[in-house]
Amino acid sequence: MLEFGHLTHVGLRRDLNEDTYYGDSELGLWLVADGMGGHACGEVASALARETIVREVRAGTPLAQAVRIADEEIIKTSRRCNDTLPMGTTVVAARVLGQRFEVAWVGDSRAYLWRDGRLAQLSQDHSYVQELIAQGTLTSEQARAHPHRNVVTQALGVTDPVHLNVATMQGELKSGMQLLLCSDGLTE
Repeated sequence: MLEFGHLTHVGLRRDLNEDTYYGDSELGLWLVADGMGGHACGEVASALARETIVREVRAGTPLAQAVRIADEEIIKTSRRCNDTLPMGTTVVAARVLGQRFEVAWVGDSRAYLWRDGRLAQLSQDHSYVQELIAQGTLTSEQARAHPHRNVVTQALGVTDPVHLNVATMQGELKSGMQLLLCSDGLTE
């Protein structure tokens, strides 16, 4: 049996919580979407991502494809609203089927795995500082204090769909292991 919990909080910097989450052990789907502050209707984008991904997974769509469809829905909605800035959101989602899990993400919302007393980051941020780390120009420690540490390079509704990178990874989920999905509000 899978157990899960969730918590959301507006934090200390904003008046509006643009994060949303979903969890359903029968469907085997969990997700966190973080609407992008500074863009119009971030809370609408995160809710639309949640609704679309849940609907698509229920219909049998593979997780990564469900995330791509959510991107298309957010773009369509943003165009209908004639927003000058597109609405956007990051997302991390996990499917658990039996003892296997799949994680898909876009942006800097993260997935971690707790195993044997250790927490390991599964996802790689789609962010400016992560690109600098990958190039070897910046260390992880330097990235934490970098002035552009919050700049995401991929987001639903914002990134051109042709260039959208829905990253995925799979693994085994054994007894005692735990998945943690979170927005950057937890890690910042």
